[in-house]
Parts: sequence; C-alpha cells; structure tokens
Amino acid sequence: MGGGLEHGPLEAEPVSTGAGPPATSGTGAGPPATSGTAGVAQVIASLLREVPDFPEPGIQFKDLTPVLADARGLAEVSGAIADIARGVDLVAGVDARGFLLGGAVAVTLGIGLIAVRKGGKLPPPVLSETYRLEYGTATLEVPADGVELAGRSIMVIDDVLATGGTLAATNRLLTAAGARVTGAVVMLELAALGGRAVLEPLPVTSLYTV
Repeated sequence: MGGGLEHGPLEAEPVSTGAGPPATSGTGAGPPATSGTAGVAQVIASLLREVPDFPEPGIQFKDLTPVLADARGLAEVSGAIADIARGVDLVAGVDARGFLLGGAVAVTLGIGLIAVRKGGKLPPPVLSETYRLEYGTATLEVPADGVELAGRSIMVIDDVLATGGTLAATNRLLTAAGARVTGAVVMLELAALGGRAVLEPLPVTSLYTV
C-alpha cells in the first residue's frame, strides 16, 4: 500500500486568500515560468469558479469546470502543458479530468496517452497501486498487457495537486511498470495542503497556485 494520504475532494482547501503564478520544483520539470505560462495562470484565475462552504462549511471549493468549458481556457491550458511535456514518449492522464487534459496534450504533441484508471475499471490483467485516503483506501490501475510502458518516458497530468496522494501513487504505479516518470503537471496547486513535498523528488509544475 502506498503511503500518500489524500484528503477529501481534490479541489477543496481551507478558506484562504492569495494566488501565485505557475510553480515548478526539481530538475527536468520543463521550462521555468515565462510570460506564456504566466498568461495561462491569468486565464485560469479569470475563469475559475470559487464556491464557498462546499462540500462543507469553511471549505472554499475551486471549480475548474468553467476553465475547461471555455475554448480559450482549454487551448491555453493544454498548450502550456504540452510545452512542458514536449519530448516524452507518452503522457499519463489521471482519472478523471487528467483524461481530458492528457488527451488534448497527446494530440498536440503527436504522442499517445495512457489512462490511469480507478480500481475496477479495466479488464485484467492490470497493475495496481493502493494508497490511503482520509477515510479508507483507493486504488489506481493501468493495463499489464497490450501497452508497453517499460523504458518509456512519461509525463503525468492531472487537474489538481492537493495532498499529493493520488499523484504519488500514480508515480509509484508507472515506475513499477518500468516507465521513467519525468515529472507531473497540474492545472491548480493548493499549496497549503503540502502535496508538493509528498512528491519529492519528482519534478512538479503547476500552472496556477493558491
């Protein structure tokens, strides 16, 4: 079982103020923040919907749906991630909105996409990684047959970095399959939840940080 702890909805955080530009860590995480990636942060900020007291009082929910539903928003986000991921063999989209972003990025780069699914969604045989949630466990899976991952470089893509449990489990799963995970990219990072530290030394890039 993986050691990452994932807390509640990925887009929930204690109510706080302040936001920052794209953040990177580690080596090999792609180019540092530029005017282009700073621009995508502004686009995300302008379209992001904040919902107070959801899913419980005191939580400020960050709804990314309007960003992905906006033509410019989707294009800016997928283009920025593609620039960061350029040069890898595959991108891995994490269930579920990582599929949307990963598919757009894969088409842009002319490469394939591996979908990292929640447990029980794939036919056997599968490779799996179980990790802890606040009130139980969850499992991620990839095919053990039909897709060759060994020796291939992969960039992991997801919508939100919260406590880091899901991305850490994804990294362990793909590494166990023989892949070389070059880094992870997310649209939104909730810095107060400390997920970046959980993922060290994996390079992480966030397009927008709060």
